[in-house]
Amino acid sequence: MNRPVTVLKSVGPKLVPFFKTTCIYYILWLDADKPTLFSALIKCLPVLSLCVFVLLHGMSLTDMHTYARRILGGLVFSALGDAFLIWQHIDGIYFIYGMVMFAIAHVLYIVSFGFSPLRLPVGAALFGVAVGMYAVLYPGLHGVYSVLVGVYVLLLWLMLWRGMARLQVFSTDLWTWTKLCACVGALLFIISDTLLGVNKFRIPIPYNRALIMTTYYAAQLGIALSVADLKDPATTDDITTCGAPDMGASPNDVHCSKDMLELKGMSAHSFSNGICCSKKMH
Repeated sequence: MNRPVTVLKSVGPKLVPFFKTTCIYYILWLDADKPTLFSALIKCLPVLSLCVFVLLHGMSLTDMHTYARRILGGLVFSALGDAFLIWQHIDGIYFIYGMVMFAIAHVLYIVSFGFSPLRLPVGAALFGVAVGMYAVLYPGLHGVYSVLVGVYVLLLWLMLWRGMARLQVFSTDLWTWTKLCACVGALLFIISDTLLGVNKFRIPIPYNRALIMTTYYAAQLGIALSVADLKDPATTDDITTCGAPDMGASPNDVHCSKDMLELKGMSAHSFSNGICCSKKMH
């Protein structure tokens, strides 16, 4: 069974609202210089759709969904940031509010990705790039922006570091592809915000809005997809029995392992009256 393909088939329908609302945003292409509550809603809808995607994929207060809850929180704060940035042309304070909302979102993403494995060499290399990015923006920064942008850039690259650190390309982990989604999402976030920063503080970039929003929505999609490595009922159809195996079953017909239990988010001690068996994977 090709599990990534199975999961994609499961999550695909849940992503339809995201793609529809993204298309609506580009089709309407409302004037950014004339912000309204309607234009704010249209801009926020794709990210709000990803919030629904995370909720539909599974949510609870248990440790199993700690990662999903943090990603959901990051998406919610991102949507708030989107709404504030709509009004930045009216009053510059809204840009700062938006930065704060996105900074909180990045912190939640960083905590979600975790700090194990640490991989300090990767972090050191990315920190050097972050310093270079700040150096490019610094000549155009004045007042409070000198500090806020510096902190924000640090959070951006910290997020990418943690996304890259948890990615093990040569691992046999079936869920490496979801970690790759998170890593690519973090990278696209940096590209999007770099374009935004250069356009706002240094020089105008042609087609900046289209470039910024396309990379931004793709970034949020990648990060949201990373919750797919959690247990999904639609992808656990290979579980056939939990309890004592059929006495007439052949060893070739069933396959039981501790790894399978861990993959499904279950623990062996939960099955005190028997063992969990699944169809042999061909």
